[in-house]
Amino acid sequence: MAQSDKPQSLSYRDAGVDIDAGDAFIDVIKPVAKRTQREGCLSGLGGFGALFEVPKNYKEPILVSGTDGVGTKLKLAFDLNKHDTIGIDLVAMCVNDVLVQGAEPLFFLDYFATGKLTPDVAAKVVEGIGEGCVQANAALIGGETAEMPGMYKAGEYDLAGFCVGAVEKAKIIDGTKVKAGDKLIGLASTGAHSNGYSLVRKVIDTYEVPLDTLIEGKPLADVVLAPTKIYVRSVLSLMQNVDVHALAHITGGGIPGNLNRVLPENCHAVVNESSWQWPAMFTWMMEIANIERAEMYRTFNCGVGMILVVDADDVERSIAALNESGETAFVVGEVNAGAAEQQVQIV
Repeated sequence: MAQSDKPQSLSYRDAGVDIDAGDAFIDVIKPVAKRTQREGCLSGLGGFGALFEVPKNYKEPILVSGTDGVGTKLKLAFDLNKHDTIGIDLVAMCVNDVLVQGAEPLFFLDYFATGKLTPDVAAKVVEGIGEGCVQANAALIGGETAEMPGMYKAGEYDLAGFCVGAVEKAKIIDGTKVKAGDKLIGLASTGAHSNGYSLVRKVIDTYEVPLDTLIEGKPLADVVLAPTKIYVRSVLSLMQNVDVHALAHITGGGIPGNLNRVLPENCHAVVNESSWQWPAMFTWMMEIANIERAEMYRTFNCGVGMILVVDADDVERSIAALNESGETAFVVGEVNAGAAEQQVQIV
């Protein structure tokens, strides 16, 4: 282009940024955030920073923070043009991690980045984030929506979440109470949650599986995008009456790669895989792609999204309370004395 052919002036719009869409999107976010407000919120959206006061019922509050994303599950959301539950996944991955320390999630912030903002898609994502915050009783108090032309493919976006919770200093759960004889209680997952989706997509692509394939009567598309279970309310309720020795959020690495993180060196865990039934999605994947069982356990939660470690005397009332809170809870194993080559043994 000759110098004379170049525009005399450029604006932000010329760079591909839709300012009007961004302004309209703010109007979508505000009512979603308002629905999540809880004790401690001191400011609304729109400021340079969000303000939150630690609730006054805490005497020695310790703040617990966590951040995460949704991984390549996003690719399936793009392919299926289904964006209403991916925000729940984002919140779940963060609040479940904070919960493991015994903390109550207090507030949440999100980061949404895309090449060109599509307001209706972004609105569905944020509405999912709001729903996740409601489920976790965490306030959505801020975040960032970034429109960056040239950074992302058309129709794609990235997500990250940030959560802060609080726990009384004397009630931090760090695994130090775990001992031989303790029992392991599993909480059922709703599917693969937000881990292992690179393998999920590889299976679908390699074997050219139609996404309307039925898995126990449900289209595969619905099965693979089922939102991650949020365990906050049920577990916090249990902890008011039961001394929970440890919690393990079963994410990437599966049971072996997460339960070992809360076990003392002088103990090992034995998990009995016959104590629960794998969701159909996992058995279907293992069979169609001939995936080794050990690989399934290393990659997926295989139906157990959270494991609690409690004293043997507290097992029955713990399961009863968790079931009453809407969880599907079951004993999956126990903690044994002595070090072992594999600290988590699945038998």
